[in-house]
Amino acid sequence: MARDVEAPIGSARLELVEGVRLLHPADAVLEAMLTGWGRQQRGGRHLQEKTVSDRIATIRRFVKFADAFPWTWGAADMDEWTTHLVAEKHLQPSTIRATQGAVRMFCDYLLDPRYDWAVECERRFGTHPIQVCHEWNTLDHLLDYEGDPDRRPMTRGELQQLFDHIDERVDLAIRRGRKGALTAYRDATLFKVIYGWGLRRTETARLDTFDWYRNPKAKEFGRFGMLEVRYGKSSRGQPPKRRSVCSTMPWAVEAVEDYTTNIRPRFKGHDRSKALWLSERGTRLSAKEIDERFSVYRKALKLDEDLVPHCLRHSYVTHSIEDGADPVFIQQQVGHEYASTTALYTGVSGDFANTMMRKAIDSALQRDLQDFGPGGRSRR
Repeated sequence: MARDVEAPIGSARLELVEGVRLLHPADAVLEAMLTGWGRQQRGGRHLQEKTVSDRIATIRRFVKFADAFPWTWGAADMDEWTTHLVAEKHLQPSTIRATQGAVRMFCDYLLDPRYDWAVECERRFGTHPIQVCHEWNTLDHLLDYEGDPDRRPMTRGELQQLFDHIDERVDLAIRRGRKGALTAYRDATLFKVIYGWGLRRTETARLDTFDWYRNPKAKEFGRFGMLEVRYGKSSRGQPPKRRSVCSTMPWAVEAVEDYTTNIRPRFKGHDRSKALWLSERGTRLSAKEIDERFSVYRKALKLDEDLVPHCLRHSYVTHSIEDGADPVFIQQQVGHEYASTTALYTGVSGDFANTMMRKAIDSALQRDLQDFGPGGRSRR
């Protein structure tokens, strides 16, 4: 097949040369398909290299499992693979969905008439690819969040314990003239920021001093009225998502303002770094170090070992909803694409649930009285 300059990136017309006899045609066509798909994703869709290579690796694993080439795949192959991933590999639902998504996209690519792979397979092998991913043999993407079910929000009591404990460590270090007062003060402020703005640990680690700015609707917070999160969680293959988070907790604003004004300037290298959170060496604090610092305090307080920094983000969602915040506003604050994700993050307390239940019952009783009257007779 002659090369066609008008053919799109990844087309069979660009990956296979007509008139060249292939020693192992099936293997050669498979490699041409994968090469073309990789180029189509890199050049046509500008996806990251790791995303592309991971997807191609998934297709190779599926080829090996099915022991068949793409133009002979059937839906039963995907059905068996799904069973294998669930029952034998015990993979997380999100991982299984990612592998199935790669196969689905690869099949879509092969069936797209612009790339001529179906025509080429029919000409060479007398058959053509089909879509093998369907609702009945894949996991439906019902929810955006499929994290560890052991994750839960911290209670208000646990939060108070954590913040009080770190504050006490600051006071103790100062009174005894020991090192550690600065890092403890930094830690206290850092965890308050995670909770106060509902952040992920990576988002928190990547914050810079200039990410705060004024909100004309909240002048009382000065230059800390809004927080620009520049390294939010990205969709697969896409750059980090940005979002602006409104400041809503005055005590958290006071904490970060005091830290940036009085504490951060005491860290080594503060004048050479734009990072908000600095280590004792003057380098940016990493997400891993945030985990480690949280673990130290959790163990000292003998809190549940399942608690991690991300639970502070859960707590922000839960407590904001309990305090009457609009769920849509909270969804925007934390950067959830789906409302169902925010709902999963919400672990309301028993008292709050009972209050909501009481309101629902009272509302139902009120409607019954309006519709039927005290004696149960319909007023309609």
